[in-house]
Amino acid sequence: MSRAPPIYVEIRIHGPLDELWRLTQTPDLHQRWDLRFTNIDFLPRPDPAQPQRFRYATRVGFGRRIEGEGESVGENLGPAGRSSALKFWSNDPKSLIREGSGYWKYMPTDDGIRFLTRYDYRTRFGAPGAMVDRLVFRPMLGWATAWSFDRLRLWIERGIDPVTSMRRCAAHAITRLALAFIWLYQGLVPKLIFPEASGELETIRRVGLFEGREPLVLHFAAAVEIIMGLATVMFWRVRGLLTLQIVLLVLLGIAAAAGSPRLFTGQFNPATLTLAMVALALIGLIEGREIPSAANCLRREARSTA
Repeated sequence: MSRAPPIYVEIRIHGPLDELWRLTQTPDLHQRWDLRFTNIDFLPRPDPAQPQRFRYATRVGFGRRIEGEGESVGENLGPAGRSSALKFWSNDPKSLIREGSGYWKYMPTDDGIRFLTRYDYRTRFGAPGAMVDRLVFRPMLGWATAWSFDRLRLWIERGIDPVTSMRRCAAHAITRLALAFIWLYQGLVPKLIFPEASGELETIRRVGLFEGREPLVLHFAAAVEIIMGLATVMFWRVRGLLTLQIVLLVLLGIAAAAGSPRLFTGQFNPATLTLAMVALALIGLIEGREIPSAANCLRREARSTA
């Protein structure tokens, strides 16, 4: 397997350079927006001329932590901006990363700052570790870096606290996944797997508009619901899809009420399902505004910055 490329992330931030420097170079502020770290602590530095040593930790679930250390050197480049070079390593046997290095650059532009990072590292566990890194860990780490950069951008540009950004993302994800599950379930289980037992075919027959074509209509409805469920996940950031779902749900509810009013007297009926799904879509629309996205970052290094 060929060597994995370094991780590169770049974003444009419309804000003051001093504020960006403060939020990235102050440990307790840095750990608030950077998804990669749970804790960052500066170690004592008796000699200011020496690099700043730091200790970092990341929680990997089930109460387990991975710890490491590093050192960084900041440099003021005057009108050209600032830069920060760093080295990092981990003696923790659970860490896939053995050692690495990289840099941050803060480059002023006419309308803000071009903020970028490039870093690379060596892995543990031989060839299996290199394969896991190439196929899983490195893409996830690159995504986490880009997502964190956009969360930082929202903090500076919009004043959105990183905790608020995380909560909005969680609410948006829950609503999207719940809607996707409902659409897929309704398309597969009652319409395709158990059409007779669920009463879906009988409901279409009661409408009286599709005599002899009820199975075809049912299969068409199932396909629409399955496609809607898949699209809800595949087009994660498309807000218009949630608006379309609200309109579609309302129209389906009206059609069901006109075609078979007694459906609305049951324990779990179209009224309750429609209301719940419309509420989920509305929450997704509200919470999906101004949330971090790795897609807002450039992930390939331009030749001019190589």
